[in-house]
Amino acid sequence: MPETILEKDISVNRKARHEYTIIQTYEAGVVLQGTEVKSIRQGKANLLDSYATIKDGEVWLFNCHISVYDQGSINNHDPLRTRKLLLNRSEIRKLIGKVKEKGLTLVPLRLYLKGGKVKVELALAKGKKVYDKREDIAKRDFQREQQRGGRY
Repeated sequence: MPETILEKDISVNRKARHEYTIIQTYEAGVVLQGTEVKSIRQGKANLLDSYATIKDGEVWLFNCHISVYDQGSINNHDPLRTRKLLLNRSEIRKLIGKVKEKGLTLVPLRLYLKGGKVKVELALAKGKKVYDKREDIAKRDFQREQQRGGRY
């Protein structure tokens, strides 16, 4: 029987699904220091306001806040440091083309542990207009009302 690899969410960027239309998602590894991994295992990470860009054929994660590790020494990490994301070369080439051509952006959706490794779910996304957001809110309210059994 194949083993199931458990995933444990550390941080979820709920705001991203409201602000952007998700087109495609990718799973990326993250290059971290030891104290960052320990801090993430304690659940002290935040993806709010974080984003990813492509520089020199590499994908980088900006504004991801990983708190300083409490038991860390003088060698502790910078909480807002830029972190490199690990993707296949072919995936990076596809992303470069889509981001340049269509005006899409890379948004991290969640940070999680998978089989002892820290991963980021990265989304290729397009920003929503205000009327799109209102439409989504109206749909969600309608569905919630239907589940309650009320009339709309």
